[in-house]
Amino acid sequence: MIHNSFSKGPEGWCSYDYHASMVAGGENVFILTSWARKGGVNDGSYVWTDNTRWSADTPEKPLSILSLIFYRHWINEDPVDLRGCEVSAYLRGDNLRLDGAQCYFWAVTHGARWHYTAQPLTISEGGWADAPQKFVLHDDESRWHNSWTSNPNRPVALTDLLRNVVSYGFAFVGFSSEVTGRFALAEFSISAPSA
Repeated sequence: MIHNSFSKGPEGWCSYDYHASMVAGGENVFILTSWARKGGVNDGSYVWTDNTRWSADTPEKPLSILSLIFYRHWINEDPVDLRGCEVSAYLRGDNLRLDGAQCYFWAVTHGARWHYTAQPLTISEGGWADAPQKFVLHDDESRWHNSWTSNPNRPVALTDLLRNVVSYGFAFVGFSSEVTGRFALAEFSISAPSA
């Protein structure tokens, strides 16, 4: 359904710099990831970012660093239904100092972000893991956390968000000070639910 092998470049993946966005008068500032042709899984391609490109998003509860972010409209694609889909990804850190943070997958629709807190992700340090991390996006609010809503009086239900996802990515949550170091992604995919 969705596959980013990064064979030709960053394929739209960015980091979100919230503080730069505030300086820019509220215009969102997204900084494109760097692309590496070699050195990824099986010496393939991958993308990476670091703390010079992200900052804590203070409207998020709790504070979140949206270290890797992708919007479907950046590649002229419509929203996607992720209910029951399986995510697969390799995540790597190099001198990544989490300071207590967990890494979570998240999804956004217009007006809300939910983090998939049932599955804190492991970031291998200094090398790629032997196998990708895989998890299913269950349509079950007990497995998720609503970290942001544009209208607290009318929050977007998880089922409505998952049916109409416009953006997704990976975030650091629960840090005692901002996460520093390098964070890389390889072989990202989202598969349709199995029958």
